[in-house]
Amino acid sequence: MPEMTGAKFLADSVHGLGITHVFFMPYIAPRALMEMEKLGMKRIQTHGEKAAAYMADAYARVNRGPGLCMAQSVGAVNLAAGLQDAFLACSPVVAITGRETQISLQRHAYQEVNHVNPFSAVTKYSADVATPEQLPVYLRQAFRAATTGTPGPAHLDLEALSGSAVVDCEGDLEGMPEKLFASVPPFRPEAELEAIAEVLRRLAAAERPVIVAGGGVTTSDARAELIALAEKLSIPVATSLNAKAMFPADHDLALGTPGNYSRFCTNQALCEADLVFFIGSHAGGQVTHQYRIPPQGTPVIQLDINAEELGRNYPIEVGLQGDIRSSLRKMVEQAEAVEPRTKWLARVHELVAEWRASVQDKADSDEIPMRPERLCKELSDYLPSDVILVSDTGHSGIWTGTMLDFTDPGQTYVRCAGSLGWGLPAAIGAKCAKPDRPVLCFTGDGGIWYHMTELDTAMKNGINTVTVVNNNHSLNQEQGGVEAVYGGRTEGSDELWLFPEVDFAKMAESMGCLGLTVNKPSELPSALDQAFESGRPAVVDVKTHLEGIAPRAWLPD
Repeated sequence: MPEMTGAKFLADSVHGLGITHVFFMPYIAPRALMEMEKLGMKRIQTHGEKAAAYMADAYARVNRGPGLCMAQSVGAVNLAAGLQDAFLACSPVVAITGRETQISLQRHAYQEVNHVNPFSAVTKYSADVATPEQLPVYLRQAFRAATTGTPGPAHLDLEALSGSAVVDCEGDLEGMPEKLFASVPPFRPEAELEAIAEVLRRLAAAERPVIVAGGGVTTSDARAELIALAEKLSIPVATSLNAKAMFPADHDLALGTPGNYSRFCTNQALCEADLVFFIGSHAGGQVTHQYRIPPQGTPVIQLDINAEELGRNYPIEVGLQGDIRSSLRKMVEQAEAVEPRTKWLARVHELVAEWRASVQDKADSDEIPMRPERLCKELSDYLPSDVILVSDTGHSGIWTGTMLDFTDPGQTYVRCAGSLGWGLPAAIGAKCAKPDRPVLCFTGDGGIWYHMTELDTAMKNGINTVTVVNNNHSLNQEQGGVEAVYGGRTEGSDELWLFPEVDFAKMAESMGCLGLTVNKPSELPSALDQAFESGRPAVVDVKTHLEGIAPRAWLPD
């Protein structure tokens, strides 16, 4: 067996899997970082561990393959906190940390806490690695775990604060991680033909069926197959946020996003459906508005690559276990085209038209400060055909989920799965994954405050993202709850959701980035042109209306 350092083995392994970037917060495995540099990998040093995890998360999702982030022992739990989003988004991130040597554990070593529980909460797999000889075994398993079944984070804790007991020492090392696990999904099993036939029979017999497409459609790259099945069976399609770009918004069968961050037409249609087909969706709390959309008792069928998810949140009449793309292809092959469901589609079109009419005034408004609905309309009209749009959570997720339209198959939508502030560093990770595509981050002033220092990271590394800030100088999504407690707007209530007005454009300029301010809709296209053409990271600070609050999601009486 070849004698080499753990550092060289680690670098050769991740490079062999096609990973082009590593996101890290020092001081961690510097010898491994040197070996990665020799191989041409880009090393992105961040200003915080959470940001490194967020970058690796978006990198993995856009690449449909594993991302890599690292942190030393004292920063390990911060990295685990950042992995929460990758875990919630089913993103195949491999995290590497250092830990105190065994003899120092549970002896009050300086800056050391137990890493087991924080990482067990946010990973599919976590293991300690004490010697170079152990690294091949555990590294291979980390990538297997991260990419198979429902993807998710994996973690390796290397002995010594910076992992030096593993990476700095030599050993007889062989057996690089298998290239099979360089992308997701590594396996594409088809659902059983008998079960497919039963599902097709039920779909054909239903009068008011609806498909709910989830993140598994995106992970499996099954956009074309989803469209083909919906068209052949004349079934309207609702898309979760994780599948928003998987069905064209201008399609005759498009319903929009259901659940908490939703259009009321989508929730209404799901409550009128007599059969719901969840495809690659966990049918979790957000997409079902806490398991109420569709109502419990609605007949449900479900397709997922992970059999453990079938029927978890809704009892199912038929379950299909298989890769989404492969199984949908088989369904399209086996299905007989049905006559258009004229009555049901007329009702769906009526609901969608009612929703569009309800938002039209605000989407067309020339009010100053700008309405967020108008901001989203302008962005929908502007977005390049190959854009990667990265959305923060909260109001950013609601506005982009409900008001932005994606119609081109080359457009990608990546959204935050949990933590406000994810958007800006995630956009950096997305740009690293696809450097030749335009990347636009949509966040609010509450979101950009979290990790604005990462603009410096982007500037130093030539990662030219464009960040649009929906700047209403507030966390106005919290306004209703706060004022309900206080009985109205008071000085005390203001402190809990209002921010001072600031100039994010000037802040961006102070870090060497381009900063632009937009006060009215007509200024936005020119500002975006300048931002994308500037050759540096850019922030477009859009002054928007304080009262631009998204409506509550529709629920049945």
